[in-house]
Amino acid sequence: MPKLVTIYGGSGFVGRHIAQRMAKEGWRVRVAVRRPNEAMFVKPYGAVGQVEPVLCNIRDDASVALAMDGADAVVNCVGVLGEHRKNTFDAVMAEGAGRVARLAAEAGIDTMVQISAIADTASDSGYAKAKVEGEEAVLAHMPNAMILRPSVIFGPDDGFFNRFASMSRLGPILPVIGGDTKFQPVYVDDVAKAAVKGILGEAQGVYELGGPDVGTLREWAQKSIDVAHRRRLIVNMPFFVARLMAWGCDMVQAVLMGLIENKIITRDQIKLLRNDNVVSEDAKGFADLGIEPTSTDAVLADYLWRFRPSGQYDAIKDSAKNLNA
Repeated sequence: MPKLVTIYGGSGFVGRHIAQRMAKEGWRVRVAVRRPNEAMFVKPYGAVGQVEPVLCNIRDDASVALAMDGADAVVNCVGVLGEHRKNTFDAVMAEGAGRVARLAAEAGIDTMVQISAIADTASDSGYAKAKVEGEEAVLAHMPNAMILRPSVIFGPDDGFFNRFASMSRLGPILPVIGGDTKFQPVYVDDVAKAAVKGILGEAQGVYELGGPDVGTLREWAQKSIDVAHRRRLIVNMPFFVARLMAWGCDMVQAVLMGLIENKIITRDQIKLLRNDNVVSEDAKGFADLGIEPTSTDAVLADYLWRFRPSGQYDAIKDSAKNLNA
């Protein structure tokens, strides 16, 4: 019988890539999500019955335990960028991560991979604090777990480069918050490769993952619009203006009791944008895992072409300009 891995949040941006790679490794993959009917797209990642979505709420012990029943390894990819109703940072990323580790240890599972994030321990961001507390909770129960701390992750479904490219269609000005803050974007499939190393028992410990290039948020926004073949004036929005805007967005969500979720900008995200998000000099990383990180230049055009003025026909039009009359 092939081995089984349970991936919590396995239908998400990172989780689905891990699921694909583990299916290729010949493992059975159980994708634990809140809405299995919306995760049916994972089934074709493997042979018939190899990849199965199952119902799970990471805030519930019984639900989490049932999803890992019979598993040889567990991966926790569950995370939220903004709090919404009961899905608070603490409940999902701190208590939830600890719950997975505790129940895995009780079930005799000795392999776990926790997808965390590069987070400043001194930050007053609720997101950053929850990520740190989640790591501590995992290691308390699973001291041999692999902890992955990626910088901002990019790929076809990202909320980073896609967002800038999408905003560039709205007008001649592209506002950015924290334009001087540094990021080290990492390709989503490289993060999945690292996770596979942990699942297969080839690596343990804490790893910070970043791509080969470091740049400011303004520079990454410029790269997005360059790939999208658009000219825009990038304006750095002052933090006090951004805080006012975020406060208004948060208040709308609060007044409407969560009926409308704030997906624009939150006050907590403003706090995150004040701190650089790059790999520490003394941290273990891709080199220690034997993985060559992918550059943004090798990938961005593959999915940002849809934001170009003529979409997939932009390259054809550019080529036509070179034809002799």
